Amino acid sequence: MSPASRPSGPARSAADEINEEIRAFWQGPGAHPTLPLSPEQRARYQHLLAELQRVEREGVTTAA
Repeated sequence: MSPASRPSGPARSAADEINEEIRAFWQGPGAHPTLPLSPEQRARYQHLLAELQRVEREGVTTAA
């Protein structure tokens, strides 16, 4: 996504918060990008990614 098409306002803030959660997820205990994820970790990571996509789509739809 180009900087010009990134959501702003509340959608951007929500996306920033989710990105922080994703970063924390990979830095948390037992999580490392080169190690396999447990089923619970995989489910949490997939949830965060889906939530980030939803927020970003809302921001693009709202801005358009």
